[in-house]
Amino acid sequence: MSKKPNFCGRTRREFFWQAGGGFAGTALAGLLPHEFLTAQDTAADGHSVWENPLQAKVPHFAPKAKSVIFLFMYGGPSHIDTFDYKPALIGMDNKTIDIKTFGRGGHKNQGRIVEPRWTFKQYGECGKWVSSLFPHVSQHVDDIAFIHSMTADSPIHGSAMLQMNSGEILSGSPCLGSWINYGLGSENENLPGFVVMLDHRGGPISGPKNWSSGYMPATYQATVMRSQGNPILDLSPNGIDNVTQRKLVDTLQEYNRDHYALRVDNSNLAARISSFELAYKMQATAPEAVDLSQESDETKKLYGMDHPVAGYFGRQCLLARRLVERGVRFIQIYSGGNHNDDNWDAHGDLKVNHDLHALETDQPIAGLIKDLKQRGLFDETLIVWGGEFGRQPTAEYEKGTGRDHNAYGFTMWMAGGGIKGGVSVGATDELGNAAIEDRFHVRRVHATILHQMGVDCNRLTYFFGGLDRKLVGVNGAKPIPQLIS
Repeated sequence: MSKKPNFCGRTRREFFWQAGGGFAGTALAGLLPHEFLTAQDTAADGHSVWENPLQAKVPHFAPKAKSVIFLFMYGGPSHIDTFDYKPALIGMDNKTIDIKTFGRGGHKNQGRIVEPRWTFKQYGECGKWVSSLFPHVSQHVDDIAFIHSMTADSPIHGSAMLQMNSGEILSGSPCLGSWINYGLGSENENLPGFVVMLDHRGGPISGPKNWSSGYMPATYQATVMRSQGNPILDLSPNGIDNVTQRKLVDTLQEYNRDHYALRVDNSNLAARISSFELAYKMQATAPEAVDLSQESDETKKLYGMDHPVAGYFGRQCLLARRLVERGVRFIQIYSGGNHNDDNWDAHGDLKVNHDLHALETDQPIAGLIKDLKQRGLFDETLIVWGGEFGRQPTAEYEKGTGRDHNAYGFTMWMAGGGIKGGVSVGATDELGNAAIEDRFHVRRVHATILHQMGVDCNRLTYFFGGLDRKLVGVNGAKPIPQLIS
């Protein structure tokens, strides 16, 4: 029998065991706290200290909010039929007037008035006028700040949605949630810092561009999460459940120690172990976060989960509250999916469209506000409501009640997270066609959201293409001071 070669005083088996076994530490590194390995970790250059890109970062100044819940009403809800009361429209139904509009149907100089199909009533100590579409949200107007003079650059869904999400009408830029992920990091290493929940009818136009990290690394993009079933799709490679995945990680590590070292290149296995380990951590944590069986029947009813129409959105709003409790920074929930009447895009029958989508969202949103207040989370959670634009006061077609898009005067609102309640800022003209007082561009909303999270939007930059890029563009922006308490 030939004698085994000796490598530096070690047997061949010992040499390969020690050379290959170290790769099992890849998985261990993912489980240990960042501080444990900071002194030993290095970046790609071989000498700089490696830093987790999602580790929690110090904000520019003391934040008012810790998390954001953006309730995105995809399709463009009509401001003049919801929160922007225009008594001048009453009695003008079907009257043709001279009015300049620009929407999907192009530029027009005349239009036929569509009188609101819902009654308005004053609510709260602030006396806010709210449509009968929102009987539950109307009970919380003293907690809400309404912005009635929003403007955007495009009256077309795709580009308008991109601007509302990323500040730009063209694709390729990081969205708001990605900027928050990049600027502040995550407080929970086992859950995404940025979560998106889609409507059960499908996703919005432009799709994943609306929650993309753009020119930033994919680390900062959103994770699409479901409120039922497997919470994060495609997280288990090849459909492997998390229990099997855990066993596979252990098996791979054992195999690496005893056998895989006989191969020259261990890097593939190291990456495999790391990916399985990361997936396991998220799969082990996400099911608990979405387990609404832990909630009382009273809480579920508060969100309208017992209602056949409001139940789905109610479940998503309740999940958003649970994610906020677990340190998720930014959650975006879409009301409306697919096209036409599957969302708020009321080109046909305005009443049928808005009756449906308001019924789906009214009670869940009111329940979210009430539940956050009961749990002491309202003051540190910023709620944002709005779509990509509003609707025109005139009909789009010769017959019917459908309204075309309006990006030149529409309503959004904010609540919680250091926002003044019971206030309304800005105004549109007497018919609600265009903003005329304190006009606020979409970037002012972005600046306000970042400000409440403790971030100066003009200091938060990312170097790309030779420029220090900002969410609010090269000219910068300021928060809306009338909203901040």
